[in-house]
Amino acid sequence: MELRVLRYFLMVVQEKNISKASDRLHVSQPTVSRQLKELEAELGTVLFERGNRTIQLTADGDYFANQAKQILSLTDKTMANIHQEQDVSGSVFVGSAEARSMLTVAQAIGHLNQVHPHVQINLVSTDASEIHQQLSSGVFDFGVVMEPTDKADYDFLRLPGESRWGLLVQSRSPLAQQNTVSLEDVARTKLILPQQGGSRRIHALFGLEWDDLEVTATYNLLYNASLLVSAGVGSALGLDGIINTNQSDLAFVPIEPRTSSGSSLVWLKGQRLSTAAQALLEQIRAELTPAEN
Repeated sequence: MELRVLRYFLMVVQEKNISKASDRLHVSQPTVSRQLKELEAELGTVLFERGNRTIQLTADGDYFANQAKQILSLTDKTMANIHQEQDVSGSVFVGSAEARSMLTVAQAIGHLNQVHPHVQINLVSTDASEIHQQLSSGVFDFGVVMEPTDKADYDFLRLPGESRWGLLVQSRSPLAQQNTVSLEDVARTKLILPQQGGSRRIHALFGLEWDDLEVTATYNLLYNASLLVSAGVGSALGLDGIINTNQSDLAFVPIEPRTSSGSSLVWLKGQRLSTAAQALLEQIRAELTPAEN
């Protein structure tokens, strides 16, 4: 299986038409069609449902497309990091939860860019489970995860700052008129809960049992949850400082007793970092070290 064929395949997936994909690739249509048939034969499965004008992915095709994207992403990143100039250059991928502590990482990226302008940092907003998976597969170099989290397989740096937990509610909700909400308020509310950590995390943070709560939906990014709140689906349990509620129909009400979470930068133990990734790590460490007087 050649990387060139994977690129043909993904272009067809994008265009949903072999002719259009051929034009984009500057390759003849018969060549692309033949390569796709040979790819299906090699895999022993049908990747496309072919229609009159467009083609759609089968279930196996959809799975293979996701895997092909990861393979090519990892390949492109590896090639960029190997073909470096004398100056530090290359591509670094950071998967990040939504957290205020990303400000430290952002400042490090800004300072790194001044020193090594040929280092490209790619930020991917996602949840902890995806971060762990992509770190293990080598797609991500680093991850920013919310605590508590299992870091047995990782080296890590604790990032400064903590975010407080609360409820994101509609501004017309009676809860929005309160300065804080209690755990009893939470237990009586239709909830949109974070997927990360599931029931164990909810119990560890608040002592609440998932099965005793009225859960209407779950989320991995709070922005998407905020849309559900606006639509009246429920109130979202989340961290402050992520959604700007000014001039919106939403309000954030912190939980009392106060419950906060910090975050950590993690990377795989024993992993040999690229020169570009190592430069970013050193810059983040510098951000965390107080300047000497």
